Amino acid sequence: MTDIPRRTAIATILAAPLALSVSRARAASHAAAHEVMIQGFAFSPAELEVAAGDTVSFTNADNAPHTATAMDGSFDTGRLNGGESGTITVAEAGTHEFKCNFHPAMRGTITAT
Repeated sequence: MTDIPRRTAIATILAAPLALSVSRARAASHAAAHEVMIQGFAFSPAELEVAAGDTVSFTNADNAPHTATAMDGSFDTGRLNGGESGTITVAEAGTHEFKCNFHPAMRGTITAT
């Protein structure tokens, strides 16, 4: 093996983690923000499509406390009193069903691609 192909191979190996870092940084900078209102003991919208890495803000417009808690445990806003908001990041692609821990009949779905 001559020096030039060896240098090229080494440069390629060393550059791979950097390329991955740049790719992740670009993905993070393109993340979108979504809003869900909690009003009348319902999530609106109750079904949301996002990209993995996007954020979703839940705002409680009711007087009663609510949560937005993923059934699989992947996210939880914690207790949101009237007028409070909580933001989660949808880390993984897939279908994420969620509910209010205080009012389990309140349900929704976030589908991330």
